[in-house]
Amino acid sequence: MFSNLFGGIFDSSTVTVIPVYQFLLCVVVSLLLGIVLAAAYTYKSKYNAGFVRTLAILPAVVCIVIMMVNGNVGTGVAVAGAFSLVRFRSVPGSAKEIGAIFIAMGAGLVSGMGYLGYAVLYTVILSLVMALYVQIRAWEKNAGSEKTMVITIPEDLDYTEVFDDLLEAYTSCYELTEVKTTNMGSLFKLTYQLSLKDTSKEKEMIDHLRCRNGNLEIMVKNQETTTTSL
Repeated sequence: MFSNLFGGIFDSSTVTVIPVYQFLLCVVVSLLLGIVLAAAYTYKSKYNAGFVRTLAILPAVVCIVIMMVNGNVGTGVAVAGAFSLVRFRSVPGSAKEIGAIFIAMGAGLVSGMGYLGYAVLYTVILSLVMALYVQIRAWEKNAGSEKTMVITIPEDLDYTEVFDDLLEAYTSCYELTEVKTTNMGSLFKLTYQLSLKDTSKEKEMIDHLRCRNGNLEIMVKNQETTTTSL
């Protein structure tokens, strides 16, 4: 009885067409699994409502694709086809978002192959792991210290080493990763990747930078993509 729980409902050499009730069962289970994964993703975290709704229905989408190709092509082609249907948003997502997408697609893949017991087990385990990592704040020792800073400067200011002394004083490491012109070439925008020595001195550092860049805009983004503009 217990072994049957984790058997594939399509495991039969005589099955050529998926019965409607089995199709609906897999879709409903996938939708429920999507809701569970969405709840785990939002646990004590900031989130975008549209992304969470998409995450909730993604397992059902993948499940349907897998069921429609099951028996017609190899499993490898089915997996590749399902994954190729998903396009990430034009704005690059965070590592957490990308991970959540792949977890949801995994749940839909297992459901679509008919292994509903394994799909439930997989979803429960991964949801608990995600919630546990958030609860214990795993790997967040340096959270908030890694920043992306965009500094606007006038065109007549030599940007090569103009902020080096300040950045060396307030950061443990920094790198100028991008330089581009703006406002018809009258301004430059410098993008730095840096790690603060002391996050409590972020405003103090920005105040010094503003004095040097003529009080033009400075934008700071942390790992959670929260933006501060001054």
